[in-house]
Amino acid sequence: MATHISLQLYAVNDALSKDLDGGIARLAEIGFDTVEAFDFVSRPAELKAVFDRHGITARTGHAIFLSTEVATPDGILGDIPAPAVTFAAAKELGLDVVIDPFVPADRWATRADVEDTAARLNAAAKEAAAYGLAVGYHNHDHEFRTQIDGVTAYEVFAGLLDEGVRLELDLYWATAAGVDVAALLERLGERVIAVHVKDGPMREGISTADLPQDQSPAGQGDVPLAAAFAAAPALQYAVIEFDHFEGDIFDGVKQSFDWLTANLGAEVSA
Repeated sequence: MATHISLQLYAVNDALSKDLDGGIARLAEIGFDTVEAFDFVSRPAELKAVFDRHGITARTGHAIFLSTEVATPDGILGDIPAPAVTFAAAKELGLDVVIDPFVPADRWATRADVEDTAARLNAAAKEAAAYGLAVGYHNHDHEFRTQIDGVTAYEVFAGLLDEGVRLELDLYWATAAGVDVAALLERLGERVIAVHVKDGPMREGISTADLPQDQSPAGQGDVPLAAAFAAAPALQYAVIEFDHFEGDIFDGVKQSFDWLTANLGAEVSA
């Protein structure tokens, strides 16, 4: 199965906020024709027009729909519309999968918490299906730090999901939580259709509660990216992301794009 190189637009959100057309043009120049949408619900038509102008599509996108209110680490996605509004915008933009990017740590503490989040995601999958969409979930580190009967809360959660629900595994955050991501991907199998590709030195204390300032382009840190790719049989999207990058963000993105092109054997066509 072909794996497409994508970019979570959160990584370049500051630049796009200043110059949306110019920023998307720079991504097209790097070689992207697939991106992962961010903060799209209020502006699907605007984004689609810019994407179309530069030969880019978005098939996955991040939007919060498992919570009615939540304080994300970046503080950006604070205004949460009804799921129906989100799914309608996703359909207009042309997405295939809408991925909730953040359910806070205090909702992963017990089995009941995990069961509730899984039930919410399964219910959202049924609602999204009416729009021709699938739904998924993107992790941080905290989903792996709670153990329930010797199993991480994340894997308990995955086992409760309906068959059509997707997973997007953030390789950096799972590794930071001490997880062997290649072994995890082998256990999760075809449910994982996307991974977030970010890198950097691993050390004690990496957490979303204190976002690291030393993330690096792909292949320049301690995250076992190549082993993860080899263990993901249904991987459709390798999604570059930075929570923070010291330097020109487009340079960091290009370095990751070039590394993936050389090491993933991925197609870059949508």
